[in-house]
Amino acid sequence: MNLLALDTSSVACTVGVQAGEQIFTQHEEQPREHTRLLMPMIRAALAEASIELSELDGIVLGNGPGSFIGMRIAASVAQGLAYGANLKIAPVSSMAAIAAEVLAGGSGSVCVAQDAHMNEVYLGIYKYDDGILTEVIPERLQRCEPIAELDDIEDCVAAGFGWQRYPELLAVNRSKLKDVSDVVYPHARDLLALGLSAFERGMSVAAEDVLPAYLRQKVAEKPKVPLQ
Repeated sequence: MNLLALDTSSVACTVGVQAGEQIFTQHEEQPREHTRLLMPMIRAALAEASIELSELDGIVLGNGPGSFIGMRIAASVAQGLAYGANLKIAPVSSMAAIAAEVLAGGSGSVCVAQDAHMNEVYLGIYKYDDGILTEVIPERLQRCEPIAELDDIEDCVAAGFGWQRYPELLAVNRSKLKDVSDVVYPHARDLLALGLSAFERGMSVAAEDVLPAYLRQKVAEKPKVPLQ
């Protein structure tokens, strides 16, 4: 398949094009620059792959959870491109893409934490099951406190920027973790792999049906009291 993938849910602005068996990516980690960077990166990736938008079979959207504004930027661009080219979109978890990179060529589980501000993280635990990356627990908001599910999971690796942003989260869970990965943001190459699987399993949607993963519905709510 010919696919375009994009994600702006974090500090990373990442774009990838799959043209048959070849993959071409553009990746920048610059906060608050996604609006300026995204379209030029898409054009550059398509040009490198020698693919026109009309030759794509679909679009893969890194759908969060993550930055509210960042998710809206990627979703809006993906929807606009999909409408114009009559394409469907495969929304995939931005945190699952991080887990996919950590688990590449290996086994075990990955606990991904991304900064949700207000002394909270977006949390998800993932593993491969029959070749498909699955959620061990549903993605959720998590305070900087012990993660109960880790008591029952062996060989679990921590990944994502949330562990760096809130070292107290790592401190209270470190004994339950096998290791801490240096993978902190999603990358387009992993989005493409997840998106291809989603398209093959019929999990794409029309552009108008895309809904970013807003785990926090009240983005202006008062912060909770942090763990003492």
